[in-house]
Amino acid sequence: MDSILPGLSPAAFALCLLIGLVAGVIKGMVGFAMPMIMISGLGSIVGPEWALAGLVIPTLLTNGWQALRQGMGEAWSSVKRFRVFLLVGLVALLISAQLVRVLSAEAILLMIGLPIVIFAITQLIGLPLKLSGAPSLKVEVGVASFAGFIGGFSGVWGPPTVAYLTALDTPKADQVRVQGVIYGLGAVALFFAHVGSGVIRWETLPFSLSLVPVALIGMTIGFAVQDRIDQAAFRRATLAVLLIAGGNLVRRGLGL
Repeated sequence: MDSILPGLSPAAFALCLLIGLVAGVIKGMVGFAMPMIMISGLGSIVGPEWALAGLVIPTLLTNGWQALRQGMGEAWSSVKRFRVFLLVGLVALLISAQLVRVLSAEAILLMIGLPIVIFAITQLIGLPLKLSGAPSLKVEVGVASFAGFIGGFSGVWGPPTVAYLTALDTPKADQVRVQGVIYGLGAVALFFAHVGSGVIRWETLPFSLSLVPVALIGMTIGFAVQDRIDQAAFRRATLAVLLIAGGNLVRRGLGL
């Protein structure tokens, strides 16, 4: 495995592939969580920087598939509807991507994990965030700024985006497509941002590419499950994934 990652044993590499497969299944089911699962799982094996590099290409390709699953016309409608969110998130992502070499691994994990856990718990105990009608520009800019900021240095921008879409009572199919569009365009920006930051380079690129096939297989399985569950089950699955992934990030950030 030295050609993919120096010092990675065959058993460790197999575990990385399994993590990529599981991340793909979950993403296919609920539309997000691939970066959270991959940075949490891979980071336990190869370290935060290599984990971040590993998730970039699979995230880019799976989001493209998710965004275009219902056709280019529907995807373009989502781009127009959430254009402010996309533009503001892009700017915040490009700025914060440079922080990956400044912040400690523990600080990054806590900054991602705590908001995830808080959101999931409040939803599960019956305190849903609701936005009646069209959201204000101030709310959209605020959520997009936060999502882009944490996404730039972690590769994880799903939770605030999911919270926003959930608050808008977005139907399941629309929510999954919109997530694909938002995350897909964000993943393109993330790729180029981390080419600039040095996280994506000739040494790390093969590792990221090696995780693509298992991620796509997982997505196929997850899509099949998603097509068979109703809106209520979809919401519960989404919150469960958020809580588990966020709790694991907090645990690691606290060194437990």
